[in-house]
Amino acid sequence: MTAFPHGVFSTPGAGRRTGVLVGDEVLDLAAASGDPVHATGSLDAFLAQGPAAWAAVREQLPRWADGPHRVPLAEVELHLPFTVADYVDFYSSRHHAENVGRIFRPGSPPLTPNWEHLPIGYHGRAGTVAVSGTDVVRPCGQRLDGDRPTFGPSRRLDVEAEVGFVVGVPAPGPVPVGAFADHVFGVCLVNDWSARDLQAWEYVPLGPFLGKSFLTSVSPWVVPLAALEHARVDPPPRGTAVLPYLDDAGLRWGLELTLEVRLNGHVVSRPPFAAMHWTAPQQLAHLTVNGATVRTGDLFASGTVSGPGRDQRGSLLELSWGGTEPLTLPDGTTRTFLEDGDTVTISATAPGADGTVIGLGAVTGTVRPARTDWSTP
Repeated sequence: MTAFPHGVFSTPGAGRRTGVLVGDEVLDLAAASGDPVHATGSLDAFLAQGPAAWAAVREQLPRWADGPHRVPLAEVELHLPFTVADYVDFYSSRHHAENVGRIFRPGSPPLTPNWEHLPIGYHGRAGTVAVSGTDVVRPCGQRLDGDRPTFGPSRRLDVEAEVGFVVGVPAPGPVPVGAFADHVFGVCLVNDWSARDLQAWEYVPLGPFLGKSFLTSVSPWVVPLAALEHARVDPPPRGTAVLPYLDDAGLRWGLELTLEVRLNGHVVSRPPFAAMHWTAPQQLAHLTVNGATVRTGDLFASGTVSGPGRDQRGSLLELSWGGTEPLTLPDGTTRTFLEDGDTVTISATAPGADGTVIGLGAVTGTVRPARTDWSTP
């Protein structure tokens, strides 16, 4: 069975409804199934129905996909597929965390003392999560010039190649690692754009704020967990024992996804998701262990995906080593961080049955100049 990613689309003269990607066409799930849940203009109601309903639809999709209710992808407009209830971003790649530690804390241990004991994360801003294709307006804010703060456009705008997990079934409190698939419908691709200069000045001691909250881009397609059965692998070996609520031994919820980051059409990185230290079940368990609820449409992201190789780093911060080693593109231009007009595309693939390859779609954004109609505070 193919991946059958779910999304929301519209066509001229017709409203939004659920679509399923089939090659270069979109299956109109509302028309094919006759179920009004797929005509609501959002995946929300379907996500809330839970695993039994998800499985029932998946079972019927091959038959529906052979029917008449298919529209060329080129003729549709894609929309944010679900209402983002809450957004949490984690910091789960050991390679990324160690790189960042070496860049910002040379001579000190690259990992903070808590990193191997819990999935570090922060709560982001749900209202600025937007669908792929949304322009990235260069954010303004405070940044440090020498020994004093100034206000202006970010000079160190960056990308973060990530994988997001979309909650379907709510939970009133803790979600054990073994209950992950009872609540999470599927995965999407995420670019959690970062203004590194704003972030560096503001994040001590409370963490990311304006350097992150201006935009988070997500792919228009959500790939069901059920489609990734052949991509499941054990996570990398861990040298530190975790507390029982984070013990995911034997669950095999590492995912063998290969991400690809393109800058202006040029491949600059291929981060391997299988190298992630913390898994999504651990992230969800930690997110909720204090009694925090999860709602339909909650999105939690992996954090930047990076591997051990230089060509596997998922951010320009790492690729240019904090701006000290400019990245040379095939056209001869160089980058340390993003310039106005740059377009970034993150895509991913996963292994499927019988040696097939599953595409997870893509998330794209183009950098636009900072707005000049805002008065300087």
